[in-house]
Amino acid sequence: MLEATPKRSVYGDYDRRWISDDYFDLIVWYTPRDTIHGFQLCYDKLHWERALTWLAERGFSHTEVDNGEDTPEANRSPVLVPDGSFPADNVLAEFSRRGSALSAELRELVTDKISEFVQRKV
Repeated sequence: MLEATPKRSVYGDYDRRWISDDYFDLIVWYTPRDTIHGFQLCYDKLHWERALTWLAERGFSHTEVDNGEDTPEANRSPVLVPDGSFPADNVLAEFSRRGSALSAELRELVTDKISEFVQRKV
């Protein structure tokens, strides 16, 4: 279940909230006026983690999370790599089920942006 967390100040960057459960990571960036600047919705964390990112001035990107761990002896940082497939129906269903405790404004923004992303891909 995704539940709101306190907003954190990040020196030199946008303030943010990091909301997480076993399926999603939702990072939300806020402007100095406390409006949403963008978000990154990472999903299917345990199987094939991917991320849909939306930023107000840049639009959308969809990427796969490469965890960087190809051997047990190395501890590498995860990186985002291009990925075209987006299971919108599954992501929307899981977000609707797990995000009920989030503010209506945030839930609507994320679901609207998912729909907008799908429409642009058609």
